[in-house]
Amino acid sequence: MKDITQFFKAKKNGEKLTLISTYDYWSAKLCEEAGIDAILVGDSLGMVVQGNDSTLPVTLEEMIYHTKAVRKGAPNTFIIVDMPFMTYHTTVEEAVKNAGRVIKETGANAVKIEGASEIVLETTRRLTSIGVPVMGHLGLTPQFINIFGGYKVQGKTEESQQKIIQQAKELETVGAFSVVLEAVPSDLAKTITTNLKIPTIGIGAGKETDGQILVFHDLIGIFEKTPKFVKRYLEGGKLIKQSLEKFKEEVKNGQFPTEEHSY
Repeated sequence: MKDITQFFKAKKNGEKLTLISTYDYWSAKLCEEAGIDAILVGDSLGMVVQGNDSTLPVTLEEMIYHTKAVRKGAPNTFIIVDMPFMTYHTTVEEAVKNAGRVIKETGANAVKIEGASEIVLETTRRLTSIGVPVMGHLGLTPQFINIFGGYKVQGKTEESQQKIIQQAKELETVGAFSVVLEAVPSDLAKTITTNLKIPTIGIGAGKETDGQILVFHDLIGIFEKTPKFVKRYLEGGKLIKQSLEKFKEEVKNGQFPTEEHSY
């Protein structure tokens, strides 16, 4: 099984890391077969799988459920799990307990926590001290959507840029093994990447980060609309819809099933 050292080796050797965010057995299996470096079981499942308009409703139990399925599909891939909203925000003790459940019950390798508040920094320090690797997440942090007032690019002013740079340094200091930079200017992402010893993973942060992550369903074009930073490598949604329409047509006119498909 790939482990945390792959992140540090990649940073040292200038090798770009590839991560995919996905939520089930079959997509995780395809990711492993394709040689993707790591999988993030993101709380974005609240939007992609459940149809919510944010990640906030996702529960710890739902994250555990989906991660178990992902682990079955990708038994030899490094798996990171998002800690959902309100599972690490009240006390460090509760955060450690919840993260411990994720690792024990799913077989995942690490957790991801958004932001760099005092409780997040102390939680990161505590978790790494007991053997739970923590990935940070800065910039557009979806669990703060009600504060940001929408899914907006962060770090556009000098003041906000300096704040994100400082947060990244603090996360590194308390033991985070990497940090996701989401929806920030590419120059800011480059500065952070250059000044950290731990790898940065970009999503809408330009090409100068140490790695890139996309949501599986965005990458294969399941939905009609995707964010600006997404490159669609396949128009999967259109192909699937065409297949469903063809199935309906053949059943209606008696073309399916044939003798070939009968016992």
